[in-house]
Amino acid sequence: MQTVANESNPGIILIARNNEGRELAPRLAFRLGVGLAQDCLEVSVDASTGRLLANRPVYGGSAVAVVSCTQTPQIAALRPKTYEPLDADAARTGNVIAFPVDIDPSDAKTRVVDVVKEQAVGIKLEDARIVVSGGRGLGGPEPFSQLEELANLLGGAVGASRAAVDSGWVPANQQVGLTGKTITPDLYITVAISGASQHMAGCSGSKAIVAINRDADANIFKEARYGVVGDWEKVIPALMETVRELTQS
Repeated sequence: MQTVANESNPGIILIARNNEGRELAPRLAFRLGVGLAQDCLEVSVDASTGRLLANRPVYGGSAVAVVSCTQTPQIAALRPKTYEPLDADAARTGNVIAFPVDIDPSDAKTRVVDVVKEQAVGIKLEDARIVVSGGRGLGGPEPFSQLEELANLLGGAVGASRAAVDSGWVPANQQVGLTGKTITPDLYITVAISGASQHMAGCSGSKAIVAINRDADANIFKEARYGVVGDWEKVIPALMETVRELTQS
């Protein structure tokens, strides 16, 4: 990719911050000798300077900073699903330029020693438009079966806080947060999650957050658009019953 950038001389390079992009972007920026705006939620171009402006979370997702790259090319890695795809426009045309790339496997400085496949069932957490996550306040692994039932009714996936994963209640591939997965669903429902900055760093890009927690002072309510102060054991069954009634009507 460095060769392509040198030959095409772009002003801006945008890379998806997925599993491949989060490793590719910093390596490319280093080789080109320029800066990198990581984990961006929004990008725009300053009309007066022509510089790329990128909004990215800082302090564990507690705030959003606007950063600008001073070197060219300007590189930004965008969090997946931060933008909705545009409708196809038949009036727009363009030329696709192919750049042949020769790769010598012997140049690789790493080697694969083992492959462990994730046993995923249903929608992948990163792809789900609706995610229901549970935390330490659930008290054990059994309540996650109710969260899975709710997620199935909504056509979504189940996530978890780091505390729930560390306790062995759910697999590590369901963890949302700074040391887990970063998600940007349309709807994020948190159940018995306090809203620590480590967790919010992984879900701050959600379009709407609904919090269910018995502690009215929990930090999650500062981040949520809607909140329910109550016992999840009463709230979740009532919510599922309402969803069933709406889907059957």
